[in-house]
Amino acid sequence: LFMLTILDAHGVNPSEMSWQGIAALTEFKVYENTDPEDIVNRCRGSQLILTNKAVLTADIMDQLPELKYIGVLATGYDVIDVDAATQRGIIVTNIPAYSTESVVQMAWSHILNILNHTDYYAQVNRKGKWTLSKNFCYIDFPHHEMAGLTIGIVGLGHIGIRMVHVALAFGMKVLAVTSKPQESLPNGVLKVELNELLSHSDIISLHCPLNANTKHMINYTSLRLMKSSAILINTGRGELVNEQELADALSDGIISAYGADVLTVEPASTNCPLLSLPNCYLTPHIAWATIEARQRVIDIGTENIRAFLNGTPINVVNKKS
Repeated sequence: LFMLTILDAHGVNPSEMSWQGIAALTEFKVYENTDPEDIVNRCRGSQLILTNKAVLTADIMDQLPELKYIGVLATGYDVIDVDAATQRGIIVTNIPAYSTESVVQMAWSHILNILNHTDYYAQVNRKGKWTLSKNFCYIDFPHHEMAGLTIGIVGLGHIGIRMVHVALAFGMKVLAVTSKPQESLPNGVLKVELNELLSHSDIISLHCPLNANTKHMINYTSLRLMKSSAILINTGRGELVNEQELADALSDGIISAYGADVLTVEPASTNCPLLSLPNCYLTPHIAWATIEARQRVIDIGTENIRAFLNGTPINVVNKKS
């Protein structure tokens, strides 16, 4: 049997789920978390590695001559030097499209919370505000129906398309920035350029990959194109926005609110300019992490290992040289 090392199990499986499927395939050892300086020692003698966020560089691979396979327990695989792995004949796999429903659910949770001030009312009612009300209800903020509002969705991959379906079910108008042709889009979706989407949307939700073209696509210039009532949602990547310029825009009333599950630096740094803003709503990169999605990660990760051991690898992001 090969030996497998799981470097950072805690992020995917804090305790609820079993590694039994992997145990049936190979010997393995599990670490909750692994510091960069411990990776080589923990992986010595292993032909297979599973990682979620632990970074595997060319230098690390050079010190692990027996390594044949790296499985990333996530969709994104930027923690791996894929070119170095390819040059060394190491197969790299990922987990595609496992969290679509979970991420869509979180994006809409942010939208609904911001529009309806759900968290605010729950908090002040715990402090007795409703019991002091002279009427059966009280309204501290105006809030609006989503039906008839315009949502702009940037990126129509698996998640973006599901966002479209939910938006249409709410009766919203949908604008999209996408490389897909207009004729391939669902009825009710209009393909536009980014500036048009920003200026016409009541809600903007980011679902595009992070690359040289999209890094800091949301900055003070683009923010000034938006409506002052606009809500920006980011469940993609932190660096899609310039956080300092976004913080300034939120403070200055350039836009209304920001809901995000991602930051440029994670865990959040103490000097992150967004953390303390009252119109900024942050969740700790957990959109992907429903129990169902995490079980999917383990199940697909196990099947990736099984296929590799059978000589027919699947979900490969490189090609063995």
